[in-house]
Amino acid sequence: MTILDMYMSIALSLRSLPHRPYFRNGLYAIVALSFLLLLFSWKNLGSNSYVPFPGEGVSDTPIVDEPSAVWEDRAEQVKSAFLFSYHAYERLAMPHDELRPVTGGYVDNFNGWGVSMIDSLDTMLLMGLKEEYSRALYEVEKMKFHLPEDKVAPYFETVIRYLGGLLSAYAITKDEILLQRADELAEKLDPVYKTPSRLPLYGINPSTGKTEGPEIGILAEIASMQLEYATLAKMTGKTKWSDRVNNIVRTLSQANLHRTGGMFPVGWNVTDGKPADTRLSAGAQADSAHEYLLKLYLLSDKTDKANLEMYIRMTTHLITNLLYLSPSRHLLYVTDSSHGQPTHTFEHLSCFLPGLLVLGVHTLPLDNLPSLGIDLNDLAAGGLFNEASQEYRLLKTYNLKELHMWAAEGLAQTCWLSYADQPTGLGPDEMIFRTTSRHAYPWMDAIEHWRKSGSRGAPPGIGDKRAVALTREQRLKGDARTRDYVLKKSGYLLRPETIESLYLMWHFTGDVKWRVRGWKIFEAIERYTKTQYGYASVRNVEHMSAPKLDELPSYFFAETLKYLYLMFRNDDLLPLDQWVLNTEAHPLPIKWTPNYLTKIIGYSHFTTCDYTYTSL
Repeated sequence: MTILDMYMSIALSLRSLPHRPYFRNGLYAIVALSFLLLLFSWKNLGSNSYVPFPGEGVSDTPIVDEPSAVWEDRAEQVKSAFLFSYHAYERLAMPHDELRPVTGGYVDNFNGWGVSMIDSLDTMLLMGLKEEYSRALYEVEKMKFHLPEDKVAPYFETVIRYLGGLLSAYAITKDEILLQRADELAEKLDPVYKTPSRLPLYGINPSTGKTEGPEIGILAEIASMQLEYATLAKMTGKTKWSDRVNNIVRTLSQANLHRTGGMFPVGWNVTDGKPADTRLSAGAQADSAHEYLLKLYLLSDKTDKANLEMYIRMTTHLITNLLYLSPSRHLLYVTDSSHGQPTHTFEHLSCFLPGLLVLGVHTLPLDNLPSLGIDLNDLAAGGLFNEASQEYRLLKTYNLKELHMWAAEGLAQTCWLSYADQPTGLGPDEMIFRTTSRHAYPWMDAIEHWRKSGSRGAPPGIGDKRAVALTREQRLKGDARTRDYVLKKSGYLLRPETIESLYLMWHFTGDVKWRVRGWKIFEAIERYTKTQYGYASVRNVEHMSAPKLDELPSYFFAETLKYLYLMFRNDDLLPLDQWVLNTEAHPLPIKWTPNYLTKIIGYSHFTTCDYTYTSL
């Protein structure tokens, strides 16, 4: 007999008391109240009554590995895709910025200096495309960083694409013209730092030196240059460039973050160098700044403790406040927040995060932070964000390496499903998860409940799940109940973030499912984005005949195809203990000569390493 059957039996027995209505009604009330209490207790499962989250550990499709020769062939197919689109760019658009892949035209949307060419340099080198590289190098020799007086070069985009691309190619080849152009470009951009805080302004006209930008800057735009400038300082020996890095790090590390729990908000005042709002994001306007905390620590050969501490603070607040489970499928997603309230928007840009987390898991002793002189209690005790101390006390009770790995796996799974759920197999730019205040389930609450219930089954949000394809009628209705989300921005913009994380998950775990999923995405790219002249963004991932947009972003060459190529190669073409990739996937070398390190930043214990790339 079930509990419900038992209560129904009691109710029927009470009906046999027709002559004692007051007594009968009282018993009815007692029975009803006890049933409600029992129901409440059941829905708030006790420590000995854990019910596994549905769908955890259910595979979407059987994963079958292929022989190494198949993967080498797939890498060659990616190389062919690069050559097909890059040759069209060379023929129809160079030295302009980007090719229009539908009409065969071109556009100058990033200063008109040939951004697709510069973004492609290290991809060519990794692919062994020496002829294409030689032709590009000839164009670099002719480059002049000029703009008409009415134009402005966006500082952030110029640094990550142009400066990063030049420095990476120089690190691989040592072709001096590349370093010369990188140093020239940095000099042209330098007036953006003429602010009281020495935080950079939005942009500059490099011909006139005139700067432009609002007083309230964006986190990603003021704190995503450290890798490039630290590398430039190392290569040129100029302390001027390392000073720029040190000031950014000092400003970030000394910021009062008590209103945001130790995580950097989106808005920053470039006059006084202080946070200007409480908006938090792991996506647009913030992503690369969070990314550079860990990566600058790695670029310093794991000596820069300030950036490591900031990374731990950022991930602590993000894990405890910005990770949620969807109500039915229990998909783990990261969202942004405003005034402490989550929006439940999930951006494709945020899909870099599982890759960053798994990189941290495999490069940091997260389960033994005291070995690096870091204690979570000490971090929480800082006067800059006292209100977050409860978050640190909670995470101190977990194996942090394990927790970060769970988050990486769950987020990577959701990023993959955002592709697999669509008829085209391509991922949308933004989704909104269906939730209400009753069903907004913070991931750490679910993890805590799972742990207190005996840790049976997979952790909430972890494990494979089946893809869910909507019918045409469900799509037309915008029905979120089946998949737990609706599309906010339905276009696929050839973005790399999901592929980046699949590559890093495959690289560090060796689990072939991530590699297989990367191949499925490449097949979808070939099927639905290819044009006469290259590859184009798609307007709507839910329609297999959706119109193509006449745009081929330079990051498709720099990131999307590079990550796919690295994922399908059988050798470790780019050892991640020797290289750090900037946010545009330009690899920068970690180890340098002791002479430079002593002279520039005071370190004298680095291993001598010739940073010529020897695998070509």
